[in-house]
Amino acid sequence: MNYARFDLVTLNLFIEIARTGSITRGAQQSNLAVAAASKRISDLETHLGTRLLYRHANGVTMTEAGHACFQHALGILQDVDKMSGALSDFAAGSRGQVRIWANTSAITQFLPDDLSRFRREHPGIRISLEERTSGDVVAAVRENRADIGIFADRTAAGEVEVFDYRKDELVLIVSHDHPLAACDSVPLADALDYEFVSLSEATSLGERLRTECSRLEKPLKLSIQVRSFDAVCRMVMAGLGIGVLPRLAAEPHVRSMGLKLITLTDDWAQRTLLLALRSTLAPPAPVRLLASSLSADAARALDRSGAPDRT
Repeated sequence: MNYARFDLVTLNLFIEIARTGSITRGAQQSNLAVAAASKRISDLETHLGTRLLYRHANGVTMTEAGHACFQHALGILQDVDKMSGALSDFAAGSRGQVRIWANTSAITQFLPDDLSRFRREHPGIRISLEERTSGDVVAAVRENRADIGIFADRTAAGEVEVFDYRKDELVLIVSHDHPLAACDSVPLADALDYEFVSLSEATSLGERLRTECSRLEKPLKLSIQVRSFDAVCRMVMAGLGIGVLPRLAAEPHVRSMGLKLITLTDDWAQRTLLLALRSTLAPPAPVRLLASSLSADAARALDRSGAPDRT
């Protein structure tokens, strides 16, 4: 059976004719010429192989087959309305999925509260979040494996659009019996006389620490490398070295493990976390909504770029 013959215009026309008892009034309700409307109904009857309407001088009445067609046509158009309503939620951005890749600093300090607030406002949008290094985050956005990326400044970010997300501060973490524990603030140069617990060189934080050591022309005395902020603090607590972490991420561990947090006086310790989009030109509506929620800079750029993609 050729289902294309059951076009929605014809089905809606048939319903209007059945309701009004008149091809003329049904055509008017459907914004069709009477001749065109009459031909559509005749073609529908021919295709179905049965008469749907009894034609009289003062109007039309439905045959038994016409009553059955009327009920089925109503159901079809109601289902189409439901489908349109559901899909309009996706077009408006109130439903859908957004893939975010973010570095550890963003995930431990800012994203839990930011994403929780967004989900309360947009419960129909699902968020897929992956924790990766800053370099991997940028690559994922560029290669369309992530819709939004959050990463640290000083990370190469060619071919993606970048906006400010949040500020954070890197601080020194020491045990209370360490010689530096008497200090409230120090430059990194003074701390490099001691052994360090560090994250991998692949992380933006590990790379930044090594870059600054090179600039100071002092070696980094690496005691041990670990993979998480919690592990850094545990190793510092065990006396295996000192560490550098973001302040907000370190503070809970400092309190629970009895460590000392020391301000780093170097300019590089003040960081900006950035938000990356592949493009601000017509991103999907859910991506536009979330990016605008996370970054005022991104919101302004997206507003300038025009309406979201509704295809």
